Amino acid sequence: MDEDFACFLAEFGPAIDRRDVPPSTIARYRGKLPDQLLAYWDEYGWCGYADGLFWTVNPQEYEPALEAWIGDTPFMERDAYHVIARSAFGTLYLWGEKTGDTLRIFAPASCCFSSMPDESIDRDFAMRVFFGGLWRHFNDVEGLFAPALQKLGRLAHDDMYGFVPAPALGGTLTLAHLQKVKAVEHLAFIAQLAPLHVIEV
Repeated sequence: MDEDFACFLAEFGPAIDRRDVPPSTIARYRGKLPDQLLAYWDEYGWCGYADGLFWTVNPQEYEPALEAWIGDTPFMERDAYHVIARSAFGTLYLWGEKTGDTLRIFAPASCCFSSMPDESIDRDFAMRVFFGGLWRHFNDVEGLFAPALQKLGRLAHDDMYGFVPAPALGGTLTLAHLQKVKAVEHLAFIAQLAPLHVIEV
């Protein structure tokens, strides 16, 4: 285990709800995603961490959500993106085949955080840095994860905590408005409710 993933596990704790990644899926993404990520998939599978606050995911399952959020944007002309991870509340971590970790979506607020790629960085090193640089509090929303976990129960790999009604429809980021929902379907739905607000970081 490299030191960056060791730091990630120290912060996020043991995995839950592990799913093994088929060799055919690893072959599908060979050359599209860094070999380092494929090695993580092979070793650790797709899992939840920190009791389900953060999830590594099958990008193929999230293609409908990806298309809903950036399918009609200039981002799709810039690169081919894949969802590689998500938070319990709908932060989507996108990886560009050429640009790497330069696009993240915070779905509840219809925000997209875009950064310039560092073309000098090695793809596998960039993937290690991605995991090593993750923190629990960046994935929580208003400190709601612990009370949501207690009230609504632990998430499965295809669940998320969704705000209902969505903020775009007048909902608020409060525990009272949280429900356990199917992740991909909910993400695709709320993508239709408001224009995507791009923030350059």
